[in-house]
Amino acid sequence: MPSFDVVSELDWAEVTNALNQAQKELSQRFDFRGMDANVERTEAGIMVRANTDDRVIAAVEVLKEKLIRRKVSLKHFEFEKPDKGPKGTAKLLVKVTEGIDSDKARELVQTVKASKLKVQASIQEQTLRITGKKRDDLQAAIQLLRGADLGIELQYKNFRD
Repeated sequence: MPSFDVVSELDWAEVTNALNQAQKELSQRFDFRGMDANVERTEAGIMVRANTDDRVIAAVEVLKEKLIRRKVSLKHFEFEKPDKGPKGTAKLLVKVTEGIDSDKARELVQTVKASKLKVQASIQEQTLRITGKKRDDLQAAIQLLRGADLGIELQYKNFRD
């Protein structure tokens, strides 16, 4: 029986490349000279630090630009407001979300069921498996999910006949 998986994964190699490019630009740009602006990956997400709040926001814009250029969707990232750090510096945490949480998975299942397509959707941890008898029904389900804007980036993998 044909099936495919719906996942929300992040290409960490591209994110690392974007972080390196952003750090390089922050070290070379004139308006960041003497600001000690840096971008680094931490366990909680991505930490952006600089001397002032406006420089942190500008560094985040540089990071967004590099992520977009590397074709990484910004739907995976939650940008918070700048916080005060030690000695008058500012920092901003960018949370990284990966995978489909249970609420979004239930929303996707309801969307598929409401479409009256002849497919079944089942939740498997952080993925959604969709099965059906015909390949055309599965392709219609992919088009349906592409059209539904749920605020997360979806990829379609493991298409099997």
